[in-house]
Amino acid sequence: MNTPTLAPHESMELHEALNFKTLCLAKSKLMQGLVFDQELKALMQKDVILSTKQIAELQAIYARSPFQAPVPNSPTPITH
Repeated sequence: MNTPTLAPHESMELHEALNFKTLCLAKSKLMQGLVFDQELKALMQKDVILSTKQIAELQAIYARSPFQAPVPNSPTPITH
């Protein structure tokens, strides 16, 4: 059976959402080291776990895209 593919504009929007979620995940991970409140730290950890699952779901949808850019398995740290 033929698997439906995404339209080009849907692929672009999905790619943007995937980039945004990856950036949010990286920010949550980095900010955890600066937070001292345990409740806030737990909330941020929950966000990291949920974001990781959501990124995996978006990657599965992105596989139906007619054109693709490589998606890293984990976010690369920003060093500059």
